[in-house]
Amino acid sequence: MSILAFSAFATAASAAPREVGVWFDDTGKGAVEIFPCGPSLCGRIVWLKEPLGEDGRPLNDGYNPDPGMRSRPICGLQVLGGLARQPDGTLDGGWVYDPKVGKSYDAAIELAGRNLTLIGYKGIRMFSKSFTWTKAPPTLPKCNAPQSAAR
Repeated sequence: MSILAFSAFATAASAAPREVGVWFDDTGKGAVEIFPCGPSLCGRIVWLKEPLGEDGRPLNDGYNPDPGMRSRPICGLQVLGGLARQPDGTLDGGWVYDPKVGKSYDAAIELAGRNLTLIGYKGIRMFSKSFTWTKAPPTLPKCNAPQSAAR
């Protein structure tokens, strides 16, 4: 690899937002991979502590308000989207989908030390709920292929 190519590669790698990566959710029972998608950041479920339902089948999006989407697997499901960098450095203006209840909310994320805070709200951040996510190890095994956005 030439020095110029290596330099370009190193610059691109260092330019990745610190939020990019795999994060355990606040319960520790799931992990979401945050990744660039166009000019914003998105996220998809890549690990579940218990990926199978009581019937022994992979969990699906059974609470989705759209009956046509209820058979989609949870593993690989996009649950974050549209998170754009704001002047204050936070990521806001996005959405988060909660497959446990089949609802979408407005979303923002902020880094706090080694943790990530997910802020979910409906229209007004003043009435938000925050969740602390922790960085997952790089050796965490990932589940199925990506699914389409849940929204």
